[in-house]
Amino acid sequence: MLGKTAGGLFWMFRYLERSENTARLIEAGFRIALTRPDSSADEWASVLDTAGVRGLFDMADRTYDGASVIDFLLRDPANPSSILTSINAARSNARMVRTALTREVWEAVNESWMTLTDTLRRPVREADLPGVLSLIRRQSALVRGSMHGSMLRNDIYDFARLGTFIERADNTARILDVKYYVLLPSFTQIGSSLDNVQWETILRSVAGERAFRWLNGPDINPKGIAEFLILDGRMPRSLKFCMSKISDNLSYLEQDYGVELESLKVAKSQRANIGAGGIDAIFDDGLHEFLTQFLVDMAQLGTLIEQDFRFYG
Repeated sequence: MLGKTAGGLFWMFRYLERSENTARLIEAGFRIALTRPDSSADEWASVLDTAGVRGLFDMADRTYDGASVIDFLLRDPANPSSILTSINAARSNARMVRTALTREVWEAVNESWMTLTDTLRRPVREADLPGVLSLIRRQSALVRGSMHGSMLRNDIYDFARLGTFIERADNTARILDVKYYVLLPSFTQIGSSLDNVQWETILRSVAGERAFRWLNGPDINPKGIAEFLILDGRMPRSLKFCMSKISDNLSYLEQDYGVELESLKVAKSQRANIGAGGIDAIFDDGLHEFLTQFLVDMAQLGTLIEQDFRFYG
């Protein structure tokens, strides 16, 4: 496969996953801000920090209120990671690799683009926000379902999956970081009812609340939730699950192409090392520090994949 085509598939599915996960990040911030109305500006500033776009937001001299931040993350053209920008980029990449996609996948991407472009044509009212975020998640699921149901399990599929899981791992780590890096009010509230409500919000934002309760019953606690979202290989948005899928798809590509991939070596190493000491070691060393390093590792792995397959060569 041409590197340009491989890169188009990789980034198409990165952008699709980014649109869904930005919606989940907004939901996490929105719900947590509701639990702390007196300091909601701090909560929204932290969401921008976690999304990596606070500098761009500040350049526009806006205030840290819910409406301004939500609009910036949903539809502002000045934000290269906004949902509207992401869905436009996903469709552009889909057009570039149109011959590598089934008709069902192309139509699902195009339908998502038309639906979300229309929905985000104007600012979203706070009362409408839950419905809009749900629509964004459904459109992402539509494309994902079309891919799973109609695509051959070949190199095209592998590059699509690599883009999906690189982006998903990055965003799960960022959503976790919203909670523990900035949003925890003080050490005195660790384990309080407020703290547990905020952690439960994080679970709901990654569609993991019911699965967590199946495994753990009603016991909602920070360490258990962090372990679930980092180390539980059964949870499809956990960091461990994502790393497993990245390693698997790189392995398939190495077999298909008959070459040794530096990105596969690095992915296997990261997969083996993630949480090797268990959740207690992660908390002892610092959850924020762990997540920060994980995000650096994901960025480096993404760059290696681009180099190995010459996306821009």
